[in-house]
Amino acid sequence: MTRDCQRIDDKWRIPDSLWDRLDPLLPRRKRRRTHPGRKPLEWRQVLDGIFYVLRTGCQWKAAPREFGSGSSLHRYFQFLVRKGIFATIWRMALEEYDELEGIQWEWQSIDGTMTKAPLGGEKNWPESHGSSQIGDEAVVAYRWRRNPLGRRRQRCQYA
Repeated sequence: MTRDCQRIDDKWRIPDSLWDRLDPLLPRRKRRRTHPGRKPLEWRQVLDGIFYVLRTGCQWKAAPREFGSGSSLHRYFQFLVRKGIFATIWRMALEEYDELEGIQWEWQSIDGTMTKAPLGGEKNWPESHGSSQIGDEAVVAYRWRRNPLGRRRQRCQYA
């Protein structure tokens, strides 16, 4: 049984006029024939996915699969930010949108929520003194389970 993949509407994609200006900024990749694995994603597909996540505010993993996996999109995004390319792309995209729709630069708002963390408590709690405090000193019945990984269980009798 095959499922039809829902296609994302073109309004979520980068317009051709902007893409023609962005394409020369992106680094060219060569596929090494000796290197196994998947071939890299197409830049247009990647940028469509990155802008989809930024516009909708969804999590990277929630991006539609036709853009690539959320992990891949985030990895490409981090690469572009690290190289300083994304700042240029973002500026060009804002300029394009400003020409088409207009951005009200004088008035902006930020959406956010500030709440108290559950079980946050007071800030002035007494400080812990770690091992100097008396704690639970009972012998654990299954002490061998508490040993760090990689350490062999020693056979000995506990008091």
